[in-house]
Amino acid sequence: MELFRKKSMDYMLQQANGKKGLQKALGAFDLTMLGIGAVIGTGIFVLTGVVAANSAGPAIILSFIFSGLACAFAALCYSEFASMIPASGSAYTYSYTTFGELIAWILGWDLILEYGLACSVVASGWSAYFQELLRGFDLQLPALFSGAYNPAKGSYVDLMAVAIVFLLSAVLLTGVKESSRINDIMVIIKIAVVLLFIVVGVFYVRPSNWSPFMPFGFNGVVQGAATAFLAYIGFDAVSSASEEVRNPQRDMPIGILSSLAVCMVLYIAVSAVLTGMIPYTKLNVGDPVAFALRFVHQNWAAGFVSLGAILGITTVLFVMMYGQTRLFFAISRDGLLPKGISKLTDKAKTPTRSIILTWLMATVFSAVIPLNQLAELTNIGTLFAFIVVSLGVIVLRHTRPDIKRNFRVPFVPVIPALAVLTCGYLMINLSKITWIGFLIWFAIGMVIYFSYGYRHSVLGNIEKQISEPSQIRSGN
Repeated sequence: MELFRKKSMDYMLQQANGKKGLQKALGAFDLTMLGIGAVIGTGIFVLTGVVAANSAGPAIILSFIFSGLACAFAALCYSEFASMIPASGSAYTYSYTTFGELIAWILGWDLILEYGLACSVVASGWSAYFQELLRGFDLQLPALFSGAYNPAKGSYVDLMAVAIVFLLSAVLLTGVKESSRINDIMVIIKIAVVLLFIVVGVFYVRPSNWSPFMPFGFNGVVQGAATAFLAYIGFDAVSSASEEVRNPQRDMPIGILSSLAVCMVLYIAVSAVLTGMIPYTKLNVGDPVAFALRFVHQNWAAGFVSLGAILGITTVLFVMMYGQTRLFFAISRDGLLPKGISKLTDKAKTPTRSIILTWLMATVFSAVIPLNQLAELTNIGTLFAFIVVSLGVIVLRHTRPDIKRNFRVPFVPVIPALAVLTCGYLMINLSKITWIGFLIWFAIGMVIYFSYGYRHSVLGNIEKQISEPSQIRSGN
């Protein structure tokens, strides 16, 4: 069926390496920094306290281990695809090869929701942290510009969210090489701040604070793991960079898995020190890491941690915006969105129009729309992508066993099945309003595909012009 026409590997490589391909400028280190930049943010500076106080207690250490392992299942599947298909678009591109165009569009449209809302939510969070920092210096923005549209509180535009989205869009416009270097610097500083907390805090750990270790029982640990899972999900944005990597077959698995491993170690270490420094019952605060340092009268270190939190959220926003721009680029290049969106600059091969579209979307959402009730939509989009990619590994192993795989998921189909089960379990436990919003977004996507994408599909138009369309669909 034409709705399920598939790209061959050869066609995919031709796209990535042709005139409309992106610049090859990144290495394994850059990918690792992108992954850490996406994952270490509000999760480590905010979520640790919330999970410890409300769900797991000191056993938050186990929660982060369990959620990290669940995320690792999906990361292994992403790594296999990324080593096979070095093309922009992440899970959207992988599903185009495995399941066909309609499923690829559904997933791509789903990821637009994920990245778009993630950018907006994170930008709003950055604004809140930055305004808190300003208040520390007795400075305050006028209420009119202090938050999203809420006349009851006197706020109409979140000025700082607009500012950070504009700034990072300008960074992205400089090109992937230059912008990745800026991200590398911010991530290194952020890691240094996290290590500072661990080194200072370990001297104030009191083992008695770890007792009782599991105050909410094992159910609390599982509930904490479900919440903590959300702290890891940014790593999938790393796969968006496949087309811009010099040696993707080797570097993509390294970047995805090493960034996840580093983040998992840091989450566990911070959780152990944090719950050892201060009773878990006191950690239900917005800045638990800085709060713990102030609790032991290390205010100088708390100041550095506050700076690290702002940098942490900045890099998360940067990687989410980067992923969104590459997703718009990939879908537009395939003709499912207007082709002008995928236009590249001649010298740096930067998708400027994709970046501008991402900037507009993130600016409007974060500036005027309160997103607190819609934040879960980010999570449902990510979990759906994880499930499709994991299923794709199993399907492609059976349908195309001949493809060269520079990285192979071990114990197939067990590992991908575990990824599907863990992500599916988290999806079905999301709220009803989240599912309603997800289905509404799905319906809008179907209207766009059948009214525009199906008729303008590049692959569909090529198939009409050749006598043997199976050459493109199967690559045989």
